[in-house]
Amino acid sequence: MGSTWDISYFCGIFQVNQILKKNRRVLEKLNNKEKPKYNKERLLTEGFNFSYFTNVYKNKEGKVYYYCYEQGFLPLDNDWFLLVLKTGLDK
Repeated sequence: MGSTWDISYFCGIFQVNQILKKNRRVLEKLNNKEKPKYNKERLLTEGFNFSYFTNVYKNKEGKVYYYCYEQGFLPLDNDWFLLVLKTGLDK
C-alpha cells in the first residue's frame, strides 16, 4: 500500500477513463441525426481519440463497430464514419 506503483497505476486508469468519457461525449454530441456520417478530421477536431474504445462488435456481414460505452462508430471508406447507438441497454 502507498507505493508509487499503486499511485501511477491508478493515475493511468484515471487518464484512460477520461479519454473514454471524452470520446463518448464527442460521439453523443455528433450522433444527433438520422444517419450521422462524419469524416475523420471532424472527429479529431472535436477531440476524439481513435486509439481508445470500450468494446468491438463484428456483425454477420463482417463489419466491425467500435464503441465507447453505448456510443459507437462504423468505419466507412475514405476516412468516413457512421455513428451508431447501441440500443436495448439499461441505463
